[in-house]
Amino acid sequence: MGERPGFEPFDCAPALRLEAHERVAALQFDAMNKRLDRLEELLERLEKRLWLAVYGVVAAILGQAFQGLLSAVP
Repeated sequence: MGERPGFEPFDCAPALRLEAHERVAALQFDAMNKRLDRLEELLERLEKRLWLAVYGVVAAILGQAFQGLLSAVP
């Protein structure tokens, strides 16, 4: 909409309320994105720890099998 000659532009209450709501929504989305990024980092760390535990269990099983083979061979 263009400006009408002879009238000054003004902000009406519903427009101000809508702008405030948009700012609050943008802040909430930013906060949500930060939380999601932090959760992704925590999940990556957890996944690394899980794989380390899996490799540790596999190494222990292979170590026991190798020890059994060494004791069986004269």
